[in-house]
Amino acid sequence: MSEIAATTVHEAYAFACMKCGYGWEQSYEIEHHVDVHGHAFVVYTADGERVPSPLSTPTCANCGGHVVRIMRAGRVAGVQQLLRKQRTPRAPETAAKDRAVSTAAAPARHWRLSDLLHPFHRK
Repeated sequence: MSEIAATTVHEAYAFACMKCGYGWEQSYEIEHHVDVHGHAFVVYTADGERVPSPLSTPTCANCGGHVVRIMRAGRVAGVQQLLRKQRTPRAPETAAKDRAVSTAAAPARHWRLSDLLHPFHRK
């Protein structure tokens, strides 16, 4: 036997590309092993396939960029849900009231994921 499986944990991360604004989430099974020499190593699997550590050099599936922000799970899903709500048609009377209020309060703005992540940019 060349290795002994110590533990398996499940982790999920949210990712956002700082180049194109594409966001996604991925769940991983992280297997902690110890080889016959006593050295610990970790194996990541996603959707049943072995993958490199998402924490080392994540790559954007949309543009291939490597400037990717890693966040706790749920961040991208939350932004996507917010964007869907903004695009969902509402009853005409509700939509008219909302337009009147938003026009009086501030100009309309279309949010991109990169806009919402702006506070996280390092200077």
